[in-house]
Amino acid sequence: MGSLSCCLLLALALLGPRATAARKCNLQGLWKNELGSNMTLSALDAAGTFSGSYHTAVAATNKQILVSPLQGAQQHPSAKGQPTFGFTVQWQFADSTTAFVGQCFVDRRGKETLETMWLLREEVPSHRDAWKATR
Repeated sequence: MGSLSCCLLLALALLGPRATAARKCNLQGLWKNELGSNMTLSALDAAGTFSGSYHTAVAATNKQILVSPLQGAQQHPSAKGQPTFGFTVQWQFADSTTAFVGQCFVDRRGKETLETMWLLREEVPSHRDAWKATR
């Protein structure tokens, strides 16, 4: 009986990571980052697009920070279920737009994490000032 329980535990340990690895990332819901910003994403439609809102905790402005709308698209999930995505945020309190691109990862415990990079473009008064408009 002792050897059977040992084999059963070994089998469960070997099957555990496979079952978790089959879990797919789900972008829908509330996401928070380490700086205190948060965003809420709607469910994906049939085309893989989504919408939502972004509330940043950091901004280079003295204006009141407002919740801002976002629009995005997700790559159709692969068999591994860790898709890439992109979205833009139209800031309601500044003359700028930010584009984010990233990938959703699921770890062995089922925790979902978004890894992203962003590019912000702010309005400048002339083409001559375009060099300083992107961060």
